[in-house]
Amino acid sequence: MKTIFSGIQPSGTLTLGNYLGAMKHFVDLQADNQCYFCIVDEHAITVPQDRLALRKNIKSLAALYIASGIDPEKSVLFIQSEVPAHTQLGWMLQTVSYIGELERMTQFKDKSDGKEAVSAGLLTYPPLMASDILLYNTEMVPVGEDQKQHLELTRDLAHRFNQKFNDIFTIPEISIPKVGARIMSLQEPTKKMSKSDENQKATIFMLDTDKQIEKKIKSAVTDSDGVVTFDRENKPGISNLLTIYASCTGESINQLVTKYEGKGYGEFKQDVANAVIATLHPIKERYDALIESHELDDLLDEGADKANFVATKMLRKAKKAMGLGRVKKKK
Repeated sequence: MKTIFSGIQPSGTLTLGNYLGAMKHFVDLQADNQCYFCIVDEHAITVPQDRLALRKNIKSLAALYIASGIDPEKSVLFIQSEVPAHTQLGWMLQTVSYIGELERMTQFKDKSDGKEAVSAGLLTYPPLMASDILLYNTEMVPVGEDQKQHLELTRDLAHRFNQKFNDIFTIPEISIPKVGARIMSLQEPTKKMSKSDENQKATIFMLDTDKQIEKKIKSAVTDSDGVVTFDRENKPGISNLLTIYASCTGESINQLVTKYEGKGYGEFKQDVANAVIATLHPIKERYDALIESHELDDLLDEGADKANFVATKMLRKAKKAMGLGRVKKKK
């Protein structure tokens, strides 16, 4: 059994890419591991947020976690801002972080490029992400390729803290799913599927209706040669649909290529749409039943209590290692 941590920002409805690349794998992981699933709302505010929309997105994400199969009896599901140890340790880790390594983060460069006013939080949120992970003695972090750089920095900060102060942090391993880790845009299949894409046809959202899903898949950009085969460089659109299909059904890409030998794109796209609908429809049904229920709030309260208990113990160790606060004499 390993301790696993993962966090997702509540910055909009999750996409099919979020589900296939992350949440689907979480359900399997919780069976034999101690899992902490965190709604990282304090990361979300590194860019401007509407407060009412943010609160709505936080609860929506929590409901999607549970609707996707996360069991609060097996895993700890909680909201980051309800566990104060995250920001406290995040500040402490900022003091052992270097500006140069933070400025080299690809996401910081991408999100700050060309902007006059850039939030300091956008630069310093990697140490907060590190604190999220290190508070729980995390051994493994499942992430997409785009977060690998941040996880490598987390490992560096943990090593640095352990060597400088006291050997208290577990060094987490990085886990990247082999299939479905990177689902691409349906309209521009050379770039990642994104919930912020202005072209609504490019992204399948987890809460899309069956008709919306079918329409988006059928309008997905492919090519004109009519051959279903996997070739990311020359056939990115068909390769992306094959990845989606394989991730939804569990069939291998090679099996699917053989299955559609001599068949056209129309039949292939319809079957991809059917596979996506079969995957997401029951999740949406469970979500609809949960989103306005007292059950959801009760489960989040329980998760916050469990997370606070573990995180506070680790925070005390880190403070003691750095010399913060007082050492009280025994009476």
